[in-house]
Amino acid sequence: LLSRIRDVADYPEPGVMFKDITPLLADPAAFTALTDALAEIATNTGATKVVGLEARGFILGAPVALRAGLGFIPVRKAGKLPGATLRQAYDLEYGSAEIEVHAEDLAAGDRVLIVDDVLATGGTAEAAIQLIQRAGADVSGLAVLMELGFLAGRARLEPALDGAPLEALLQV
Repeated sequence: LLSRIRDVADYPEPGVMFKDITPLLADPAAFTALTDALAEIATNTGATKVVGLEARGFILGAPVALRAGLGFIPVRKAGKLPGATLRQAYDLEYGSAEIEVHAEDLAAGDRVLIVDDVLATGGTAEAAIQLIQRAGADVSGLAVLMELGFLAGRARLEPALDGAPLEALLQV
């Protein structure tokens, strides 16, 4: 998987080394291997639904849910979903943001695996955990393609995960 991830220097701003997963997605064998690995995590955690975080979490989470035989729930940036939603605010390095989910998509008894491409500082994932819990569902785990360990997202998320596993296929 790592051999299919391209480093892009100084994107989106100078000094940042962006991890581009599009070459991995374009390689059917690599994308299948990724989907299979994440679907196995979904099965092992006892998930009943998969949440994908906007936007690359949609690309990864939807085929994982399909492969594991589970429902897929998108967690979107605020204002992108029609109908009744639950919204969760969180802080960014400079400012704040909000995510939301359709209120009827999660319920008590659901066990939710959160899927995303990268774990960086953990802010979005932490907000998703809070959103899922507010909906009455349980978080069965968090699965990411890669974890940027130097940004300490894992340490931030472990209390919120309350013993649920955090699985990173790659550590960078």
